[in-house]
Amino acid sequence: MSYSSFALYYDSLTQNVGYPARAEYLIHLLDRMNHKAGLALDLACGTGSFTIELAKRGIDIYGIDSSESMLSVAKQKAADNGLDIFFLHQQMQSIDLYGTVDTVFCMLDSINHLTRESDVMKTFSRVSLFLNPGGFFVFDMNTLYKHRCVLGNQTFVYDTDDVYCVWQNCFEERNSIVGITLDFFGRDGEVYRRSSEHFYERAYDTELIVSMLSKAGLETVGLFRELSFEKPDDQTERIVVVARKG
Repeated sequence: MSYSSFALYYDSLTQNVGYPARAEYLIHLLDRMNHKAGLALDLACGTGSFTIELAKRGIDIYGIDSSESMLSVAKQKAADNGLDIFFLHQQMQSIDLYGTVDTVFCMLDSINHLTRESDVMKTFSRVSLFLNPGGFFVFDMNTLYKHRCVLGNQTFVYDTDDVYCVWQNCFEERNSIVGITLDFFGRDGEVYRRSSEHFYERAYDTELIVSMLSKAGLETVGLFRELSFEKPDDQTERIVVVARKG
């Protein structure tokens, strides 16, 4: 999907993400794995916030996303930061790069947006294809615990200077999918104009993910709680997965 409405307000609604701290964490993570980032790819880069933060820290990186609207914002943000970053418009499960890379990042539950196992498998296979031997694939995922107990059938309201947003979730226990509906009320002079987005996220069992990575030729070398180097537990909301190509 295009995420055209979401792209307009994505940065306003994710101000609490803390991209600089997350970029520092990723750098420390690679150091812990004794891996040099080399040429890197930010897969499902969205509006490019991670891409930009990593580029600021000296990583040679470019971005891919399926949303032209998101990429338009990313390109402008990179230019505003004086950075020459290359962005490509491609689907995760069918990336076709100009050459191989040393590191692939895929952050902020982008893998959860793939609701079919076959698409996850395709994505892992394409990542493996374009990773150099010894290359690393680092991604994170929302857990079933988060889908069931945090997102669930909840409604959240965000009121920022740019937009008033109503976020409604509908959790399907049978397949661990959360249906997400976002209603945006963007300020336009003295009035607000409404737009909407609807998409799904699926939580995957960690053992299944590890198995699919293995089938794609990627060895799982680390599973961590978000922004830490501790092992996940049954109340972890987001897991960081580190895989290496042999």
